[in-house]
Amino acid sequence: MENRGWYADVLIAERGTSAQRCDPDDALRSNCVIPIAFDLLERRRARRCLGNVLQHLAVPGALRSLAPVRLSRPLPVYGPDWRLLNNPHEPYWGRYEGDEDTQRKPAYHNGTAWTWTFPSLCEAIARVWDFAPLARDTAKAYLGSMDQLFPAGCLGHIPEILDGDAPHAQRGCDAQAWGVTEALRVWKLLNQPS
Repeated sequence: MENRGWYADVLIAERGTSAQRCDPDDALRSNCVIPIAFDLLERRRARRCLGNVLQHLAVPGALRSLAPVRLSRPLPVYGPDWRLLNNPHEPYWGRYEGDEDTQRKPAYHNGTAWTWTFPSLCEAIARVWDFAPLARDTAKAYLGSMDQLFPAGCLGHIPEILDGDAPHAQRGCDAQAWGVTEALRVWKLLNQPS
């Protein structure tokens, strides 16, 4: 979404519509850091996107799965009985708690903070500034915020998810392998000699 300053991760269209004729979703999601971390995007736009990610998605040790911003394109969430569960223009759901089908499942992709995407943000910060010393130090400082996750929950592990809302309680699986492996992979990358 060039006008909003981030990349869409979904194209919306009727069946049979070509990708060129689709409309991009305007939701800001943590997936947008992945192509930046892979160095696939133009630097100026990638930096602008990262600014929005840091402002709207980043919480200590995780990235929200959806930014708490108003959407121009509605994102309705329906329950198993097809009852509308959210405000479609403000679909952010910051707490992962309550009933599985009508509260936790909708929250998982609409505001719950994921630990596994957070290291990619740190890698993207270093990468779009060419691993300059200040960029590397900034990325390490952000990645270091994951340290607070180790002594809580399952000692020495990183949880699957956190609430998107403060105080960002740990939720889901207490020991998530992809959160740990991504944190270790990026930590090693950031500490390689220049």
